[in-house]
Amino acid sequence: MTRDAKKLPSRKIILQHFDKRDAVMAGVILRTGAFKLSQNKNYFLVLCKAIIAQQISTKAAEAITHRFENIFAPARATPERVQSLLENQLREVGLSNQKVKYMKDLSEKFLDGTIRPRRMAYLENEEIIQQLTGVYGIGRWTVEMFLIFSLNRLNVMPVGDLGLRVGLKKLYNMRALPTPERMRALGKKWHPFETVGTWYTWRIMDEEIVAY
Repeated sequence: MTRDAKKLPSRKIILQHFDKRDAVMAGVILRTGAFKLSQNKNYFLVLCKAIIAQQISTKAAEAITHRFENIFAPARATPERVQSLLENQLREVGLSNQKVKYMKDLSEKFLDGTIRPRRMAYLENEEIIQQLTGVYGIGRWTVEMFLIFSLNRLNVMPVGDLGLRVGLKKLYNMRALPTPERMRALGKKWHPFETVGTWYTWRIMDEEIVAY
């Protein structure tokens, strides 16, 4: 069985866990409702979207993603199709020169076997982080979002995520944004459900169910 071939934990199991480990988070879970995490198994497209979304607003990212996907409609974006596009075609959808390079490098690494999507489910989180951060323009945060939203790993604590930091500051009445060390200490309390705590923290900042 792969690491990802399992159902998400029930609300009952989650509550039992956080009741013992973190009463504040248990209260959030009671108020918010069931844990829902969608899974996108189109790994290449998820990573393309992650590149598009870097350092721009959600609204701008959605617009560019829509134009990007329309290039291939009614088919889907694949490494082969992206690699066959001219750089100018990618710039025309709104991608910067840098992001065009990122997208091309990503598609190349899927094609040459550097990235093997069928192996992902068998790898540890850190192995996947090491593999994907080898792609030009992909950093640890991007891979952590991939681990959460494509592989549904439950033990991911994205300490570089600003939304998570802001949410934790609000939730735990902190005087300043938490440091990565403080976040990791909190993650140890949540383990092995770091992703669950992260998801509920995001929800207190935005009632929309988080997807990627």
